[in-house]
Amino acid sequence: MGKEVEMRDAEAPGKEKEGKGQEGAGKKGEEPAAPPPPPKPLAVLRVNAALIEKAVAQKETRTLFGRVLRQTAAVRRRLTAADLVSFLEGALPADSPALQQLVPAVKQAGESAMEDGDAANGAAAEEAPSQPPPPPSGLPEVETYAYLLALMFLIDRKQYEQVGPGNGRWAGSSLASIRSLLLGLHRTAVLRHDELGAETLLNLLLRSYLADNLYDQAERLRAKAQRPEASRSMQQQCRYLYYLGRIRAVQLEYSEAKDCLQQAARKAPTSAVGFRVAVQKWLVLVRLLLGEVPDRTEFTAPDWAQQLAPYFDITQAVRGGDLSAFARVAAEHDAQLRADRTHNLIVRLRHSVIRAGLRRISLAYSRISLADVAAKLGLPSVRDTESIVAKAIRDGGIEGVLDHEAGVLQAARPADIYATDEPQAAFHARIAFCMDVHNEAVKAMRYGEGGGAVQEFEDATALREKQEQELAAALEEDDDF
Repeated sequence: MGKEVEMRDAEAPGKEKEGKGQEGAGKKGEEPAAPPPPPKPLAVLRVNAALIEKAVAQKETRTLFGRVLRQTAAVRRRLTAADLVSFLEGALPADSPALQQLVPAVKQAGESAMEDGDAANGAAAEEAPSQPPPPPSGLPEVETYAYLLALMFLIDRKQYEQVGPGNGRWAGSSLASIRSLLLGLHRTAVLRHDELGAETLLNLLLRSYLADNLYDQAERLRAKAQRPEASRSMQQQCRYLYYLGRIRAVQLEYSEAKDCLQQAARKAPTSAVGFRVAVQKWLVLVRLLLGEVPDRTEFTAPDWAQQLAPYFDITQAVRGGDLSAFARVAAEHDAQLRADRTHNLIVRLRHSVIRAGLRRISLAYSRISLADVAAKLGLPSVRDTESIVAKAIRDGGIEGVLDHEAGVLQAARPADIYATDEPQAAFHARIAFCMDVHNEAVKAMRYGEGGGAVQEFEDATALREKQEQELAAALEEDDDF
């Protein structure tokens, strides 16, 4: 009997292994499970309202409000009029003026847009068991969130007449009319230490000043306004860098303008195509004013190739150094440049075109008459050409000797560039750029309240001490034996 029991016990593990192998084979043959369906927008909005109430109760608005905004952005494209109306009716009190104002506007936008998704979602909602909505909230934060949802919904449906007076794109006069209100709100936000609100209002004020070409007033406000050392919002920081880059470009501080615009383009989210296009337009012109020529690949991205076509033509004209071609391109795209508010920089590019043309001529010809230089550059007279060439030689733009009597430009023999400091300066600029990116990444890192690095260090120390104690106990047992 004992042997039979032993044999049965020995056979059991083998059968278990075979069973496990068959189960594993069955699992491998099965198709992967379908991903769970995304949450319904109405449920997400109700969860966000609960998070807002929790944030207000705990006085912790930074983390929870950031989560609310992220979840709202995730369901923004799937939000329908029926979902938004249901949320507004459940989140706001019945006697709330906001409810009476927002619900008709949302219903009208939904009817005019003829949303096919509303009917489908409504049918699905009827089939699914409906959960009772949470009780209405009288918090002003929830009411503000309701206004934000309605505003995004109307903008996505292009119902601009419901958003504000006139069309959706406010004119400079409209921004000027609310400038005093924005200044008062900014002062209040600073006094209440509302860093995110103050940063947002500062960007709105800068936009208001730049819309009216009041660059000096914008710079005075920016210099005196209080800003936190670390930005509370990456989006607001990108806007601030963009406005600062525009101010510096108008003030002839092109190097700083280039740095600000590059940071704005690098930190901007990839989904913000319109903002990235606006930054790229100014960045192209600033680089041209600095004597740099952007690569062709910077204009051929599928997201902005068509919108950057005028600036690509201007870059080609500057690269060629032909004033007549540059004037023709500038006149052809004058309406677009004025709409982008970059025509002031285009006027300054004339000197860059002349400088690029002179550089090409000095490298191609060892000796050339001033009349030929004037013909190649498209200058009106030889006398003006002589003055321009003399100034370029004095400023170090080209190397050569101007023979006034013979009326010729004798270019100097090009020196070995590797015997100069230019390679070192180029490497220094690249290394400085990499170091700046590293430092900004370190500053942008955020740690939890518990101190993640310190907690990991403490856990590792405790684990090492525990292992040492176990080893010492094992050695003591061996000694006793």
